[in-house]
Amino acid sequence: MSLRPLSHLRVLDFGHYLAGPMVGMMLADMGAEVIRIDPPGGPRWQDPACDMLSRGKRALTLDLKDAEDRQTALQMVARADVVIDNFRPGVMTRLGLGPADLRAANPGIVSLSLPGFASSDPELAPVAAWEAVIAARTGQFTDMGLNRQLMGINPSFTPLGLASAYGAAFGAMSVLFALGARDRLGGEHIEVPLASALFEGLVYNCEQVEDYPARYKSPREVELERRRAAGLPLDLSFQDLSAFLDPFYRTYRCADGRGFYVVACSISTHPQRVLQVLGLQELAATLPDFDAYLDQRDWPDAWAMRNYPVGDRDRARLAQAMQAAFATKPSWEWQALFGAAKAPATSQLSTKEWLADPHAQASGLVLSVDDPRHGTMRQLGNLAWLADDPGAMDKTPGPQVDDFRAALPALLAEPPRPAPKAGGQGGWLDGLNVVDLTNVIAGPTIGSTLARFGAKVTSVQPVTPSVDPWNAIVFGLQAHRDKESLLLDLGSAEGRGVLKRLVEGADVVTINGTDQQRDALGLSPTALAALNPKAILVQLDAWGGPRRGPRSDHLGYDDLAQAATGVMVRFGGGPDTPEEHAHFGTIDALTGHTACVALGAALERRRTTGKSSLARAALAGCGAMIQAQFMYDFAGRAAFDEPAGRQAHGWGPFYHCYHAADGWFFFAAPSEGARCLARVPELADLAAMSGDGLTDKLAERFALQPIAHWQQRFRQGSVGLVALGSLSANRDASLQHESQGPADIRQATYRAIRHDAHPMGRWVDLVAPNAVRPMNAAITIPGHAPKPGAQTRTILARLGVSEAEIDAMIQAGAAGEGWSERYLPE
Repeated sequence: MSLRPLSHLRVLDFGHYLAGPMVGMMLADMGAEVIRIDPPGGPRWQDPACDMLSRGKRALTLDLKDAEDRQTALQMVARADVVIDNFRPGVMTRLGLGPADLRAANPGIVSLSLPGFASSDPELAPVAAWEAVIAARTGQFTDMGLNRQLMGINPSFTPLGLASAYGAAFGAMSVLFALGARDRLGGEHIEVPLASALFEGLVYNCEQVEDYPARYKSPREVELERRRAAGLPLDLSFQDLSAFLDPFYRTYRCADGRGFYVVACSISTHPQRVLQVLGLQELAATLPDFDAYLDQRDWPDAWAMRNYPVGDRDRARLAQAMQAAFATKPSWEWQALFGAAKAPATSQLSTKEWLADPHAQASGLVLSVDDPRHGTMRQLGNLAWLADDPGAMDKTPGPQVDDFRAALPALLAEPPRPAPKAGGQGGWLDGLNVVDLTNVIAGPTIGSTLARFGAKVTSVQPVTPSVDPWNAIVFGLQAHRDKESLLLDLGSAEGRGVLKRLVEGADVVTINGTDQQRDALGLSPTALAALNPKAILVQLDAWGGPRRGPRSDHLGYDDLAQAATGVMVRFGGGPDTPEEHAHFGTIDALTGHTACVALGAALERRRTTGKSSLARAALAGCGAMIQAQFMYDFAGRAAFDEPAGRQAHGWGPFYHCYHAADGWFFFAAPSEGARCLARVPELADLAAMSGDGLTDKLAERFALQPIAHWQQRFRQGSVGLVALGSLSANRDASLQHESQGPADIRQATYRAIRHDAHPMGRWVDLVAPNAVRPMNAAITIPGHAPKPGAQTRTILARLGVSEAEIDAMIQAGAAGEGWSERYLPE
């Protein structure tokens, strides 16, 4: 019997840079045998981050342009389960290792390709898709959040590897789900275009609702609209922004001068907890609070404390009182007090500080690995793991070049993998029954992701909502797609009885909460095993890790993971000006997808051993994931001096945003450098220059011609040059209406759907589920997110509850059919 969840799998990792190696690392972290295939001379990316992403792997050097080495690669494929690559479309096929070649060598192989843009996209497939090229074309650098728009800063460069992180999560989950269905559907080839994955990951930033009610707009949104309507300049300073920040969703300064970030809006009890910890109970008693799901015309006051945002009348006095309180204690003391009170907040840290943080190290969110090249190396921890995996914390450092050479003859002496006896059709997760106990964004993302692969998902939420409609309904339009909705009071005997029946019939139960919250629901690993031994529990939280740490039971959200892991200090340009990363759900969606990776490993272990598992992921882990190329430290490490702040436009002259005669574009030539300039007549005289002087000169020259001119000039080689796109423009250009039939989710890199028959009574534009493109398996275009409680009666009847008993439960408040008269309160 295998001791590790994935130790029965062999993976050939042809990946390079971030996305492919990150998939390989996640699989190796859970026990898979991963062999990194290097070109002559070793990995293309000679960087400590490459060593980190190679932990747990072996390395073999093969020249894939050589017939003998190519044949060796195919012989290895015949004895493997998974192949990973992230070359440009067509490269593996030209090398004789395309999908057809791999299937000929091994009919059961699951191959994963992670190109920058979709191979079926004639415009974008040929582009040299460096990380920042993908980010630029998708819209990651454009209209970078409300702060940057109000300050009139556009574009803004950030070195965060969002595309690779999202692509790696989608890729790893897809590989594991496909392996689980191999006996039914056979081998598989999967394409995950990184730009499509990024577009999906940032879905909440281009969601568009018809006649969006003003009550859900933040003060910054209102001010932005006011200025644009009046023709006023967008020129606010960083200090000016303070007046438009919600008191329960912002940074404060503590007695030690450190920033302290609070995210306590939208959840009914959180603002009260924050004010109590700060000693502001008397102020809290003067603030209005009432049912967040009332239509605005029925509000007894201008705003409610449980309903984001705080109203204009009280915003300034509340923020001033909170700042005065924070100034009385140091940040570390506030962090302990807030954590104990279950009030969500955290100190602002840099990436370097997070790597040395006591909780990060104690919990395993940061690992120490003895590396022969770097000594003791602190690095990002597991991104997905199983709680009872005995080897989850044991890491071997990245391999030396060609260290697998001596073991190659033994591998080639093994018999080839047998061909699966399969010929079925359908989705990878057909028949999987999921009970979804999550809320907000990260947790519900798990269920909505599983639904596209064929799972049936039942969402269970409380009869009396604890989350306001901005978070539960507006974001739920995406996060709860294609689920059934049941409202239960789990504090009642009847509600707990129904949950027990649901769990008894479930394959998977999902929850977003701490260990304390999980156990209070009666879903500890021991309790769940007694109730349903086959059920897999998927749990995500903010600060959990493979081990317990001092903050394991503290509450947290996306922005708090950004604050603690260094994203905000990096994005804002320093500890005095931290900013939340511009995009809603930056880490939320990623953590939901990474939890699916953990589930994939749990399903594999259950398939091969019959044993169920507790599958885990954490927001803080994914905060490190989007910084993977920087998330390490050791004695003698180079400075953490990556581009940061509001004025960053790139990383040196050959990885930079420039303005052409007709607009902004991104220019990426990190591997060619000055050589590419020598090929362009208008720029050849600059080839001998370097540094900021070269950046300035290139800016002058690029401004003289339109973007298309420069694209033509740099069409050869590995230079990537794309016009800066925007999320909204990509949405609008790719929009298909559901009333006109099923959307195409296999051709274009970007695809959005206008749900124009939505039960909300308004249309809503959402990103289509096209990040994962299997050659054989079906992908379900998800249906609408139901109105909460819409299927309560249907689900209860299915469980054998009589109509009279259902009526009694609803009458007693043990079950419910809705939170409000309207789908989206006005």
